[in-house]
Amino acid sequence: MSQFQYSDCQFPIRQDIKDAYQEYWTSLSLPGNWWTGAQRVEIAQEVRNAYSCNYCTDRKQALSPYHFEGEHSCSTSLPAIAVDAIHRIITDQTRITRAWVENNANQGLSKEAYVELTGITVTLFSIDEFNRALGLNPEPLPEAQSGEPSLHRPQHLRDDIGFVPTIPADGAVGEEADLWPNGRTANVLRALSLVPDALRGWMKVSNAQYLSMEGMGSMFKQEDRSIDRMQMELVAGRVSAINQCFY
Repeated sequence: MSQFQYSDCQFPIRQDIKDAYQEYWTSLSLPGNWWTGAQRVEIAQEVRNAYSCNYCTDRKQALSPYHFEGEHSCSTSLPAIAVDAIHRIITDQTRITRAWVENNANQGLSKEAYVELTGITVTLFSIDEFNRALGLNPEPLPEAQSGEPSLHRPQHLRDDIGFVPTIPADGAVGEEADLWPNGRTANVLRALSLVPDALRGWMKVSNAQYLSMEGMGSMFKQEDRSIDRMQMELVAGRVSAINQCFY
């Protein structure tokens, strides 16, 4: 049975939003580049566990998150280092450092696995928050499909922004040729490009929730949006400020 029907919602929900969410749910259940389908669904579950994790709440109040000991509220079989990464991205992302990412890579959470995990975390969170804003419960997570990760890694990578390698502006070629809409990119897109499928999944949801990259170039109201571009940016700016988004 398909999900995201919103039959019990008092507001009309655009079909492209429903379709984007349903497509992401299907892809979430499949093996990714560095995690199995079962692990990807467990990553999504840990995103939800982080909302009510007492350890995360207490750690956020600590002067430094790197010298605060405890245990996360966890209900999956994911490695502890992955659980900590998911919870930290949800609850204390502004204090993530390059040293922490590098240390995790040395301890077994490769940068590739970290980027795929991050893509799932932020996309799942965006979808859940959409439902929560409407007063609806999160959708049940999909049943994981069998198979092994592809271990695909782009050929053209550069260490010039952020804490992980990314595809440079002129490096989206071959299997990655579709990543830059209209041949143009931005750092917010490059951030997930170490795992192209993570970027593709996030972009499809972002295109529906916000604007496509092509649409970003227009300052006028789109026919399928209820508010104009200025109103959208006002809301986006306010939400970013509340969330302490340093980007």
